[in-house]
Amino acid sequence: MTPTVSASGLSLRYGGTHALDDVSLRLAPGVTGLLGPNGAGKTTLLRVLATALPPDHGAFTVLGNDPATARGRQEVRRALGYLPQTPGFHPDFTAFEFVDYVAILKELTNRTARHREVRRVLDEVDLADVRGRRIKKLSGGMRQRVALAAALVGDPGFLVLDEPTVGLDPEQRMRFRELIAQAGEGRTVLLSTHQTEDVAMLCHRVLVMAGGRVRFDGTPADLTARAAGRVWSSTERAPGAKAGWRTGTGTFRNVGDPPPNAELLEPTLEDGYLLTLDGEGAQEVKAA
Repeated sequence: MTPTVSASGLSLRYGGTHALDDVSLRLAPGVTGLLGPNGAGKTTLLRVLATALPPDHGAFTVLGNDPATARGRQEVRRALGYLPQTPGFHPDFTAFEFVDYVAILKELTNRTARHREVRRVLDEVDLADVRGRRIKKLSGGMRQRVALAAALVGDPGFLVLDEPTVGLDPEQRMRFRELIAQAGEGRTVLLSTHQTEDVAMLCHRVLVMAGGRVRFDGTPADLTARAAGRVWSSTERAPGAKAGWRTGTGTFRNVGDPPPNAELLEPTLEDGYLLTLDGEGAQEVKAA
């Protein structure tokens, strides 16, 4: 499958810190999850791919367009939908006015056609009934849906989502997952999140970043398999475990090197993620 996004050797420094350190990747249609701890370089990578921040070194294309040129950068932005971690809402705008403002920035100049597109994306995220309500009167979940509607204006081929479910309650998160899954049908979505369950439920592929580098690139099943035989139950805290916590049943769930005859448990994606961050078998990946 021809990649939507192709990046090679992306590097960016903030002072003495490598925010991105020789990152190469290819993204195809579907939802790709991006996991990593705070400071891993996830948001920097998203901002670079969204053309909000130029890299110091390396190159990338989006749908065949090279943002290193003015024309290519313009074409990338036309093909891009970007939901930043903290959307810049004007609280006195209505939902319709905010999305309409974004549509104007995306060069939808015909007023009738633009308003038709604004109504379409608000309908797509189930906000048709509140499109005339001011943003300051909307719940957190509704505000996130307004931001997603704005990102979907113009039917972009590449959608970048930075922590879209942060701060949402379980019901709102479940509804937002449904919207993200729908958005990934026929387009490329890059989803940065701290929620491993979002990746397990939504993504066909996952990248793990740490220290500005891609440490894992594969399927969620592959990441989960890294913890096979490395998760066990015990009645007391295991001192040699990489991670361990008391469960609701009163037993401890441990991740690391199990002792002989340990009661092994089925691993989860989070277990594989924890072991990858611990550096065990971490693979530094070039373009997949």
